Amino acid sequence: MSDDSYPKLTGFLQALGLDEEPLGLFYTDTEPAEGFTPRPLDLPTRQKEIDQQIDWQEVFGNFSCVMGHIWRARKKKRPAYFSAGQFGCPGGSFWLGFNKPQTEAIIAYVSSGIPGVFEGEFYCESPDELRSIFEYADPRSAPAKYCVVQPLSLFTPEQTPELIIFFARPESMSGLHQLAAFVTNDPEVVASPWGAACGGIAAWPLHYLGKNQTRAVVGGWDPSARKFFNTDELSFTVPLAMFQDMLARYEESFLSTKTWATVQKKIARSKKAWS
Repeated sequence: MSDDSYPKLTGFLQALGLDEEPLGLFYTDTEPAEGFTPRPLDLPTRQKEIDQQIDWQEVFGNFSCVMGHIWRARKKKRPAYFSAGQFGCPGGSFWLGFNKPQTEAIIAYVSSGIPGVFEGEFYCESPDELRSIFEYADPRSAPAKYCVVQPLSLFTPEQTPELIIFFARPESMSGLHQLAAFVTNDPEVVASPWGAACGGIAAWPLHYLGKNQTRAVVGGWDPSARKFFNTDELSFTVPLAMFQDMLARYEESFLSTKTWATVQKKIARSKKAWS
């Protein structure tokens, strides 16, 4: 896939008021020649936890957020990539499909903690409830060695994205949201489930695809990852087929109306405010 694979992309982004090209996510057995990736670490699996073979000090001492690497990839227009040995964050290893089930230590950490040992993040009220959520989310096992996230213009003819990821503020997000419904005629086409920010761009969209459900996913709500988003910005991830439909049909939608022209004025004001 080359950078001219989407001849309508420029007009599409301009209509939505987006200055940044979207990213594509795919899995491959070929390691990118360059890009941003976490430092190699031993994967902290549940079995290693049972066998008391995890060096948690090393894991947290070398912690790096998946979204942090993607943030750098966005800014430098290079790939960000991850694997079972280059995961950065135990949560990221789970949401990207490299490590299931999640360890009990991380389940406790994300929820209510362990009294006298460490405080929890309190993103879920208890380990039991969080364990149930993780079992339901059940991220798809990584189908290849590397998960790669990169700007669409970097894709080669041999590479095809599974998911397309936008980063947008509310005015442009409203256009993406409404356009997803326009091309699917599904009033519930946009979902926004709980999870880590990397879960919103990978695990949840793939979760719905695995159920043969076409869904766009709004993510970026995770307070721990907000520092890797622009102010007032969220992610909007769609399957490749929906993205192609959006590109093909956006000109016949509300994006060509006077109503949207009014929104575009607000987008311009937003850009001025956050320049």
